[in-house]
Amino acid sequence: MKPNEEEVCEGLENIIPLETKIAYIDGIEGILEYRGYKLKDLSSLSYDFVAYLLLYGKTPEKSELDNFTKELRANRAIDEGIEEIIHVCNFNVEAMDVLRTAISYMAHCDEDLNDNSPESNLRKGIKLIAKVPTIVAAFRRVVMIDKIIPPDPDLPRGANFLYMLTGKKPTPLEADLMEKDFIISAEHELNASTFAVRVAASTLTDLHSAIIAGIATLKGTLHGGARLAAMNMLDEVGSADKAEDFVLNAIQNKKRIMGFGHRVYKTYDPRSRITKNLVKQLAQDRGESKWLKIAENLEKTVIRELVEKRGKPIYPNVDFYSAVSYKYLNIPPQLATAIFVNGRISGWIAHYLEQQSNNRLIRPRALYVGEHHLEVK
Repeated sequence: MKPNEEEVCEGLENIIPLETKIAYIDGIEGILEYRGYKLKDLSSLSYDFVAYLLLYGKTPEKSELDNFTKELRANRAIDEGIEEIIHVCNFNVEAMDVLRTAISYMAHCDEDLNDNSPESNLRKGIKLIAKVPTIVAAFRRVVMIDKIIPPDPDLPRGANFLYMLTGKKPTPLEADLMEKDFIISAEHELNASTFAVRVAASTLTDLHSAIIAGIATLKGTLHGGARLAAMNMLDEVGSADKAEDFVLNAIQNKKRIMGFGHRVYKTYDPRSRITKNLVKQLAQDRGESKWLKIAENLEKTVIRELVEKRGKPIYPNVDFYSAVSYKYLNIPPQLATAIFVNGRISGWIAHYLEQQSNNRLIRPRALYVGEHHLEVK
């Protein structure tokens, strides 16, 4: 076949470049599985359980999970070097930018820097999984011109993150919401940032560099940055009675409604269902319905106008109700995308390890559409 006769699939849509045993998505039925286990079932467990499953490819025995949790909690603290990096960063940037810089610094200090063996990468991965939430929370404290709160080794991941943000132990419902947010964000097959991690891994670069590639990709507003954009959208709408007009104006002016639609899902995102139910519980528990009502009116109008009237499969994705949950947890938009990393870090590491276990350099081709045989004058 001649090059100019090749079919171009923009955005690599429906292209399958590799095999994986990590995640499965059925975008028609709205199914997401990690290592063959349904997300709905995994969401009732701990993030540590899910991270172990992703990294090791099997569910842990009790003793294995206990040891894994102990190792994660022992590695949560950040050193003075990372704290100094945080203090000299621009306080107006997203936490993603700080996280990218801090992880780059971590690579310099890693005792296994030049060891790219699977065993070494697992050790590095566990440190990254443990420290990422601490870095994000520490940045928030520094921005607030307040003292950095060290991690509490007695708290689970979600509760500990909220504690490091505020200095107060969260309610069980708040902690559960944060824990589940990390779980539903942990893995999602070959999305843009995971593909970036695997492309980097295929060059045999180090783990830290591959994770930085993932962070840089996740930051974009068409990927993880949509969570931040959705939070800003909720503020822009302001009240439930303005939600319908907001959607109608966005459709009329062909503007993107953040937190809706997905490249793979043609039905309701199963991750969004989990978060939506928890947001309802939290709103009821607090007696604060503002953000939930705005979200529900936005969703109702989008489904009526785009799904029912126009037949477009535009449903809430994971970012939409996560953004709503962050409003209830008083998390600033500045942290939104970085909190996504708090969950996704284990999935990225699992893909890095899988890529290097049976590696082939990822190097697609491009269809050249320019001119030929030009002469230099």
